[in-house]
Formats: sequence, structure tokens, C-alpha cells
Amino acid sequence: MSISELQVQTALKEITDPNTGKDFVSTRCAKNIKIEGANISVDIELGYPAKSQIDGFRRQVIDKLKAIPGAGNVSANVHSKVVSHTVQRGVKLIPNVKNVIAVASGKGGVGKSTTAVNLALGLAAEGASVAILDADIYGPSQPQMLGITGRPESSDGKTLEPMEAYGLQAMSIGFLIDAETPMVWRGPMVTQALQQLLGDTRWRDVDYLVIDLPPGTGDIQLTLAQQVPVTGAVIVTTPQDIALLDARRGLKMFEKVGIPILGIVENMSIHICSKCGHEEHIFGSGGGEKMCKDYEVEFLGALPLDINIREQTDSGKPSVVADPDGRVAEIYRGIARRIAVKIAEKAKDMTAKFPNIVIQNT
Repeated sequence: MSISELQVQTALKEITDPNTGKDFVSTRCAKNIKIEGANISVDIELGYPAKSQIDGFRRQVIDKLKAIPGAGNVSANVHSKVVSHTVQRGVKLIPNVKNVIAVASGKGGVGKSTTAVNLALGLAAEGASVAILDADIYGPSQPQMLGITGRPESSDGKTLEPMEAYGLQAMSIGFLIDAETPMVWRGPMVTQALQQLLGDTRWRDVDYLVIDLPPGTGDIQLTLAQQVPVTGAVIVTTPQDIALLDARRGLKMFEKVGIPILGIVENMSIHICSKCGHEEHIFGSGGGEKMCKDYEVEFLGALPLDINIREQTDSGKPSVVADPDGRVAEIYRGIARRIAVKIAEKAKDMTAKFPNIVIQNT
């Protein structure tokens, strides 16, 4: 009895991808189904990085296909392929950068930079090629958080090679100035500096560029919204009412300029006493989830107020690399994977597929 492609597709439809909530056939992840006699082979192409889950998916697919009556040898190749997705109208993509994720907060002190670097490391841990741009010109913090010292090199005297740490490409004004030098610059100089850091860095084949924005809704945010191709924004807040008030302003700003909100991360959500284990909502509770309901955006996850997060980040080794098997790293990786899935579900950017039309006098 020969096996049909319909039988293979029917079997694959019974496997639900926990990240998307859909099966591999309806999401068009199942490709190259080959049937030779009783032997079956299939490729599963995920649109997001999922290094930690690929072996599990492969086993699921093989087990399901082996259950088809008469099935012989079964092979499944599961891999990730990240592509560029749509951005604001009229804004060109950055060379060698597929997707840009802006991490923002309306207010300072909510742990936005810590969240940004751990999300970048979370995406990298799942197998993506990731870069981080520290867009806080007045208060750059990524050099310390990544433990990077020294100056970026330039092979041509015009562009900068990104610095590297833990597999991330990184760029910050903090690499170009002394740590204690204040940036006494007006708005236009700041926005020009951001554009140069972004455009004059020789990024290398980046799946996701995470931009750590300064707090607020000023010049840098406006420049980003109008001139930088942002795939989506992540808002970081604490449950505190005053932080949520500013986070709402940040969210509305992105909505106004047509940048989709990928979701909200609630930081310092709960404090667990390291001595007795008592749990306490120091900054209030449920604020981030309520904001998500009010604006119909996704609640990506909550992080505890944990001394280890602060100590690890201050020492230049953020939680995802300092304690990769710990609960906090698991939360960051889960949020990072969810962000990647949300991007994968967006429309693809097809501008690279269109030919350039050049009109010449002949």
C-alpha cells in the first residue's frame, strides 16, 4: 500500500506548534514532502529562532509520520529561517539587517536597558544572529552591561566595525567617548549621532537588531519612528501607576507613527524575599496586564525584582549568559521567542524582490 502526500499532510496537521498555536501545514512550515515507496522525508521551516525546541519538534514529526500505516524510514529536517518583515511606509531597510526591534519605556528606571540586552541575548541563545544598538546618547549603558571595553575599529576610515560580546554585535556612543564625559548636545546633534551609529556601522548578516531607546518620547524616538525601519516595538514598564502612565504615552507615540507594538514586558513585577521566600508586589500588581487589555496588545511576560538580575547586569554578564539554566533566563528566552514569533507572523518585506527601474537617455 503506497503512502499519499495527503496522508502525510493530515498527520502533520495533528501537530500544534506551541509557539504559534497552529499546525505546520496551515502555517506553510512543512515543505519538500517526499515519498519514495514507504519512506517519507519532510522539511519543517520555522520563521523564528527556536534552537532549544528543534530536537523536540523533530521527534514529534518523526513519531507522527511513523504512525502512518505502512510507513518505513522517516526523516525530518527542522530548521529556522528568519526573513525581513514589513516596516513603516517609505522607510528603507538597513543593509544587512533583516528586522529592527525597538525596546522603549515612557519612563526611566524601569529596567529597559537590562530587558533589552537580555532579550537580545535570548534571541541569540535560540540561534539567531543578533545585534544591539544603544540609542541612549545621553546615558549609554550597554558597554558596561555587556562588559565591553575599548574602541571600535574602522577598516576604511568611514565606517565602524561593531564590537562583540556573547555572540552579539554591539554599537554605542559609549564605545567612542570616555565613561565620565557628559554629552552636552542639543536634539539635532543627538539624532544625527543616532543615524550615524546606525548607518555607519558595518552590521554583519543580522536577523534582529535590538535598539535600546532612551526613556521618553523626544527627538530620538521621533527620528527612529520617521527614518529607521522598525519592525515592531516592545514597551517595558513596572506595575506602578506612574510608570504605566508614561508607558501608555510611549505606546500611543508608536501607534501614531505606524509602528506596531509587539507587546509589553512588566519588569519588577514581584519581589521574593531571599531570606524567607515571602512574595510581595512592591510596585503594585496587574498594571501591565490591564494596560494590554486596554490597548489590545500582548502581555509578553513578567520579570521579578531580583537582586541577581541587577548584580549580573552590573558586572557585565547579563542573566541569560550568567545563569542560562535559571528561571530568569528562561523567562527572558520565552519573551524573546514570543517576540520573534510575532514578527514571523507579520507580512514579509518584498522590496528586495522587485527590480530597480533605471531610466537612462540612450
